Amino acid sequence: MTFKIAIIGAGSIGFTKKLVSDILCVPEFAEVEIALTDNNPHNLDMAKQIIERLVATNNLPTKITATTDRRRAFDGAKYVMNCVRIGGLEAYAGDVNIPLKYGIDQCVGDTICAGGIMYGQRTMPAMLDFCKDMREVAHQDLLHLNYANPMAMNTWACLDHGKVNTVGLCHGVQNGWRQIAKALGIANHEELDIICSGINHQTWYIGLNHKGRNIGKDELVAAFEKHPQFSDQEKVRIDVLKRFGFYSTESNGHLSEYLPWYRKRPDEITKWISLEDWIHGETGGYLRYCTENRNWFEQDFPMFLEAAGKSLKTYKRTDEHASHILEALETGRTYRGHFNVKNGGVIKNLPEDCIIESPGYVDRFGINMIEGIELPLGCAATCMASVNVQRMSVEAAVTGDVDLLKLAVLHDPLVGAISTPEEVWQMVDEMLVAQAAWLPQYAHAIPAAKERMKNPKVKTREWAGAARQHVRSVEEMRSAKPTSVANVGHALGTKLMG
Repeated sequence: MTFKIAIIGAGSIGFTKKLVSDILCVPEFAEVEIALTDNNPHNLDMAKQIIERLVATNNLPTKITATTDRRRAFDGAKYVMNCVRIGGLEAYAGDVNIPLKYGIDQCVGDTICAGGIMYGQRTMPAMLDFCKDMREVAHQDLLHLNYANPMAMNTWACLDHGKVNTVGLCHGVQNGWRQIAKALGIANHEELDIICSGINHQTWYIGLNHKGRNIGKDELVAAFEKHPQFSDQEKVRIDVLKRFGFYSTESNGHLSEYLPWYRKRPDEITKWISLEDWIHGETGGYLRYCTENRNWFEQDFPMFLEAAGKSLKTYKRTDEHASHILEALETGRTYRGHFNVKNGGVIKNLPEDCIIESPGYVDRFGINMIEGIELPLGCAATCMASVNVQRMSVEAAVTGDVDLLKLAVLHDPLVGAISTPEEVWQMVDEMLVAQAAWLPQYAHAIPAAKERMKNPKVKTREWAGAARQHVRSVEEMRSAKPTSVANVGHALGTKLMG
């Protein structure tokens, strides 16, 4: 098989290496072409060196190219994998730090909430430019595999406005699946059958079955509450499980910022989170994590290049969906996963036009979703609150409608629990001004926002948040985990296109 795969945002070095390693584990794919592209030449060169080392070590005929010209990378590509972060860590810092001035404390800020909405405003116009290039130069049967957050908004924009066949991919379902199995004492998580459905980052395990036995709420609550780690690390998820009856895919930190109940009072936040690791709810935790690991990778690149020189015989293929989807489409070997697609009636009690994440099967005929799912009412209601924000955010990003953007932020569950309309209007103005370089659709509105910010109506405060941790130096990182490169590789999967 000699088809072409393009990876845009390939400067997300660790994640790119993971995707390519997974692909090369499929015997039929040894002779494919992998075209790496990124607008950061330095990161792109590092990614190319690592992937070429991987291919050379394993004596594979795989063709590797790298270019900053994305149209060249897309030319003839049958698959495009999208891993971009528009604005890089500079813009991402604004997603976290500006809302803090208005009392909005986020752990991640990449899906909804103030940070996720603005992240989407930067990303969607770029995604539509990518789609235009894909339509013009890529293979006529192109499949666009989107890993870029905010997942639902970006996938929605690509399908409705980019007119490109797109599926959104995430690993939240797999991570939660493994965690539930561990809590239940099941050694091999694949022995635990699951049905998980909802929207990205708010997917719900509505069916759990182990060797023919259904596992209900009470058993699951008991398992998590007695677990020595999860009982402390997952307080929000356990509380939601108790009240809703179903466990959510996302980490404690992620879930806490999608809901209006757990992060709205600074003195309450620390009761619901753990500072053992960033993912459990730390203020700006993901920003710190990505910053630390970018710095470490930059300084210790030779070590990571050396680590790429290992045989794939020792590599365990991951459960990232991308390689498994390609294998199913190209070979006919069926794959079951959870995919972000247009609803169209798959989940009966969510809107037809929204992007859902739900089970499906892949074979030579494409991605085939399991239809007729009905979410429990509480789960559906929580998803609907986010869907409404996503819909407004997509429309605002495509049209440059500032008023609609502000309404989207106003309707966000956590923002609405904390901020007044006047605070939201000013916060959005401040974020528009700070991120103007990445917001071409709002160029007409930036001058007026700058004028308003000269005489702000709302007082803000310089606040680190309820649970901010300092960014560790490379030396501190080495000391904390001297032999580990895995975490750095994961973090670099989000240090994406600048």
